[in-house]
Amino acid sequence: MTTEIESASHAIDAKIAALDDWRGETLADVRALIRAADPDVIEEVKWRGVPVWSHGGIICTGESYKAVVKLTFAQGAALPDPAGLFNSSLEGNTRRAIDIREGETIDAAAFTALVQAAVAHNLAKKRK
Repeated sequence: MTTEIESASHAIDAKIAALDDWRGETLADVRALIRAADPDVIEEVKWRGVPVWSHGGIICTGESYKAVVKLTFAQGAALPDPAGLFNSSLEGNTRRAIDIREGETIDAAAFTALVQAAVAHNLAKKRK
């Protein structure tokens, strides 16, 4: 029997496979980084097929557009970003995003730290 979590993971697999260009590769790479940064991460699919990674609340979403793969961190404005990964949605009070364009790579160590900070932030909020 397939669980809801397994079903969401399969849907994300299918989305990555359907993006048979750099966007699929990029989304697969950041997904692997997220899963390595937080082995307890929950994969979900929301809002017409958008991959969502959660632990104690939404960590980030992964959307693909023609020119970018956008990783939107739900509580990004509250997170430390010493490497300056956030480069989009900087004007809001809550969310922050990372736009990755074709040919760009993401600093794996800095991204891992950002994911772990997001999880810690979510869990701290839950305890309050």
